[in-house]
Amino acid sequence: MKNGNITTFILLGLTDDPELQVLIFIFLFLAYTLSVTGNLTIITLSLVDPHLKTSMYFFLKNFSFLEISFTSSCIPRYLYSIATGDKVITYNACVIQVFFIDLCGVTEVFLLAAMSYDRYEAICKPLHYVTIMSSRVCRILIISCWMAGLCIIIPPLSLGLNLKFCDSNMIDHFGCDAFPLVKISCSDTWVMEQTVIICAVLTLNITLTCVVLSYAYIIKTIFRFPSVQQRKKAFSTHSSHMAVVSLTYGTCIFIYMNPTAKEEVTINKVVSLLIFSISPTLNPFIYTLRNNQVKKAFQDSIKRIAFLLTK
Repeated sequence: MKNGNITTFILLGLTDDPELQVLIFIFLFLAYTLSVTGNLTIITLSLVDPHLKTSMYFFLKNFSFLEISFTSSCIPRYLYSIATGDKVITYNACVIQVFFIDLCGVTEVFLLAAMSYDRYEAICKPLHYVTIMSSRVCRILIISCWMAGLCIIIPPLSLGLNLKFCDSNMIDHFGCDAFPLVKISCSDTWVMEQTVIICAVLTLNITLTCVVLSYAYIIKTIFRFPSVQQRKKAFSTHSSHMAVVSLTYGTCIFIYMNPTAKEEVTINKVVSLLIFSISPTLNPFIYTLRNNQVKKAFQDSIKRIAFLLTK
């Protein structure tokens, strides 16, 4: 983004109404606190509880870390802006924010695909599951997700660094995002817009194909279980992941595969707010409320803490 004489941007946020800003601040503060607390709880439990040392919880731990990183790249800055009234963000800070938001977001999508593959191996190949999904394989998959995310964002980010901003420095968003930046640029943005759409389509097609195929085989295998109780337990275990996948892919498809997204900034601001606040807050509860192992680990940890406090 060649900024010329522009060294700062002004984030317009969601609204200028003081009363609405107070409500938004309270909502976002509570959502962010719950999100960080919930995801840190999952990370802590997966590290300390011996029953949560499987590959499933290894991926879940990394997913929680990504959720914290993703929401922390934007929400604290917006809370600061509401609290102080300071809407100015420097050019370099804006570039860094775009980089981390996109990197965490894309990596998260690839990680969901890896988690789907892990569930496929667990259900369809239970006898070989431990051998196939070894700790080495899990680490390779995690590194591959991060590298894939980096490779996907480099082309549009490189083009974005060449954008020129001549007159306006007001970003109609609560954070630095690709489409609002494109809107105020005086450069020809057609190539960049098409690159963003191609990268988004490529990412979603690759990962969604992996997810759909994995769950097609999983559902097919589950229906072969002789016991109704076994089928019910299997569906209960995997429904949480399917819910998170649906939530993530639904919002991504709306924003990045919507051809008129450049003009629909207001709608995208609201959807982006939900992505940064609701999804990271709900995900820990979706995974834990339907997972007996996590609930038991949490209860055991509370008992240990209570015992140490009363000692």
